[in-house]
Amino acid sequence: MQLSLFPILGLIPLSLAAPSAGAGSWSAAYAKASAAVAKLNITEKVGIVTGVGWQKGNCVGNTSPAPSIGYRAPCLMDSPLGVRYAQGVTAFPAGIQAASTWDRTLINERGTAMGQEVRGLGVNVLLGPVCGPLGKNARGGRNWEGFSPDPYLAGIAMQETINGIQGAGGQACAKHYIGNEQELNRGSMSANIGDRTLHELYLWPFADAVKANVASVMCSYNKVNGTYSCENKHTMTEVLKGELGFKGYIMSDWNAQTTTINSANSGLDMSMPGDDYSGIPSHIYWGPKLVASVENGSVPESRLNNMAERILASWYYVGQDKNYPLDTFDAWNNGTGGPDVQDDHKVVARAIARDGIVLLKNDDKVLPLHKPKSLAIVGYDAITNPDGPNACTDRNCDNGTLAMGWGSGTDQFPYLVSPLDAIQAQASKDNTKLVLSTSNDVSAGGNAAKQADMALVFINADSGEGYITVEGNAGDRNDLNPWNNGNELVAAVAAVNKKTIVVIHSVGPLILESILSNKNVVGIVWAGIPGQETGNGLADVLHGSTSPSGKLPYTIAKQPSDYGTDIVPGDDNYPEGLYIDYRHFDKAGITPRYEFGFGLSYTSFSFSRLSVRSSATSGPTHGSTAPGGPSDLYSTVATVTAQVKNTGKVTGAEVAQLYIDLPSSAPDHPPKQLRGFDKLQLRPGQTGTATYELRKKDLSYWDVASQKWVVPKGTFKVYIGASSRNIKLTGSLTVH
Repeated sequence: MQLSLFPILGLIPLSLAAPSAGAGSWSAAYAKASAAVAKLNITEKVGIVTGVGWQKGNCVGNTSPAPSIGYRAPCLMDSPLGVRYAQGVTAFPAGIQAASTWDRTLINERGTAMGQEVRGLGVNVLLGPVCGPLGKNARGGRNWEGFSPDPYLAGIAMQETINGIQGAGGQACAKHYIGNEQELNRGSMSANIGDRTLHELYLWPFADAVKANVASVMCSYNKVNGTYSCENKHTMTEVLKGELGFKGYIMSDWNAQTTTINSANSGLDMSMPGDDYSGIPSHIYWGPKLVASVENGSVPESRLNNMAERILASWYYVGQDKNYPLDTFDAWNNGTGGPDVQDDHKVVARAIARDGIVLLKNDDKVLPLHKPKSLAIVGYDAITNPDGPNACTDRNCDNGTLAMGWGSGTDQFPYLVSPLDAIQAQASKDNTKLVLSTSNDVSAGGNAAKQADMALVFINADSGEGYITVEGNAGDRNDLNPWNNGNELVAAVAAVNKKTIVVIHSVGPLILESILSNKNVVGIVWAGIPGQETGNGLADVLHGSTSPSGKLPYTIAKQPSDYGTDIVPGDDNYPEGLYIDYRHFDKAGITPRYEFGFGLSYTSFSFSRLSVRSSATSGPTHGSTAPGGPSDLYSTVATVTAQVKNTGKVTGAEVAQLYIDLPSSAPDHPPKQLRGFDKLQLRPGQTGTATYELRKKDLSYWDVASQKWVVPKGTFKVYIGASSRNIKLTGSLTVH
């Protein structure tokens, strides 16, 4: 059977495309901003940097306009997967699903489509993408909003998403900066992170965001090394604005600000939402209090000028001063009043839902399905919530199929194609009889499975933001088990059906040992968090119109303790240092159940002809500070290529992954670190070239003593493989 890919169509309709996006020159933007700020008095400048208050504007966040300079009150809106509290928008796959595709083009197209919807609605700032949490804790409630616990994969995804959003005319906001790795006590705990760990893990994707000229960064609720993130001069001014050369503005997470003077003098540029949700004047940190602090000299007026300049410069940088649409919708009236901006974005939503699916197990090639005579569909995760896909506010329930987690990182489904919807459509074409048990009743599931040749069991695991508790889970997950009798449901079905396939929608890793212990479970499809087109994307893979090509963006362990990290009740001292996810498994010699980067296909691939060309020299980085760090940090110093051939019988895509091991001269470091990936779509017998451009940063470690990135002298090991543990080619790169 020859597989054909669902087509990816153009994503820039003329009606929503930015006239030129204006992006490209911070110096020109700052020249305009400086001239504009010079015309404003203190009260007007404070209006630009202070939110008007919770629900006192039509958006999740608004500041005051400055009519004398033509500055319209900007509209800030969640979320990292689409515009929250609006109608006529796309419910895109979550960040973790986009990362599971390992496809830069698709990730960029997702960002572009989101940016077009942002612009079409007149939203100025989209509060995303997310790389904090990075995902050091497998149970972390908001990991699904971001991309991966690997900083390289997360960083590339941040760049592509930001380029897409801002290329379409919106401002992106990289969040939550920094150390926001759990929901438990997020507003009081301190993330005590060592300097090298901060740079090589948690700061890395934020640096990539700055390199992509992100307009804004959101500081987080937690403390960092004892000081609140939104009051932390070291992380905001010295690191983000100084070391990384960040040109945009730092906004607070909503009500994450705790002082007036200290937050201003430490580097915060915008207070959101402007109050603590109460509207009580004494609870507003900026506004009149900031005016008074500037007038009495507690906050220098130069600092206030810098805040306003940064905000205005970002506005000018993306071209929002010219012909930008009005925001006519009302977030507090069910998002009504705005235009429908979906256009054809369901196409990229479906592609990511599909290509983010990871095939974990496929005994005897049970998949793809070949027009089975009868098929049992078991589990409530196969259907849409009977009360409607948007019945639970901010998705604060686990009723029906899981297509996004819960909290502020959500938006409204314009529709939701459930797995059952899509499977029924195909079954009618194939003359397949469906036997349904769309609850998680164990007995009913077993009875349905008895009546069919094959069985698909749908299970899930949910999580979200800590202001909501769902089924006893207060944001972070209580454990790494499937929800609502998922293991028992699979056992009941597999006990009576020898061709049981488990489909899993999950916010992150699950312990699958119970499921894998049953020999009648012949297939496992990891379907992730796929958004509105979940069913169509799944059906494309189940029925074979597309070969699965997703790869795990995290490690699936055999037991929870194997991760070496977990949610903590108080401050977190990050004792694991650099060793999270696969880095920890490799260092500790622990065998995972499914390793980082793992994913099966309906075809097969071979790897050959590794080539390494390098001009890298050892020593610290140099050059003036540019967005992202020293000007030479992102220069290409090595090029690696390898040949990948489709040796099977159907068209498919392989993600060829590059890992490096630093020389022995480098201080303690992980055995392997991802430093490149290339996804190749190949016909049977076709050979393609995977190409990797290694940046100077990719060969460096952070030297705490010199406060610089350093390329160590010696021989680097270079690995090319189909996963972090399925290495196909090994080479080396020598630096003198």
